[in-house]
Amino acid sequence: MTTEKITQNSLLRHIVLFKFKEDTSTEELATIEKTFAALPGKIPQIVDFEWGTNNSPEGLDKGFTHSFFVSFKNEEDRAIYLPHPDHKAFIVVASPHIDDVLVLDYWAQ
Repeated sequence: MTTEKITQNSLLRHIVLFKFKEDTSTEELATIEKTFAALPGKIPQIVDFEWGTNNSPEGLDKGFTHSFFVSFKNEEDRAIYLPHPDHKAFIVVASPHIDDVLVLDYWAQ
């Protein structure tokens, strides 16, 4: 397996998958979604963003319902994003409701 950083014509992808606690209300989920979706307008290092909820018929989601897909030009921009006050504020909003989280970062090929 190669760990070489690919930078030419590539973006650094940051995927976050959430499994929420069963008692999380629809209103609380809406606040979490809105708070995360606002980050691209607050953190200029985010060059692309999308999110959605699972609708796979395969039944392999293991309870994960939400996917957030954030892209950066480079690792330096990701390094600014991770401790950014607005990202940290999102974590404060979401953390009480998260049962599990999975994060994967990769260079798009």
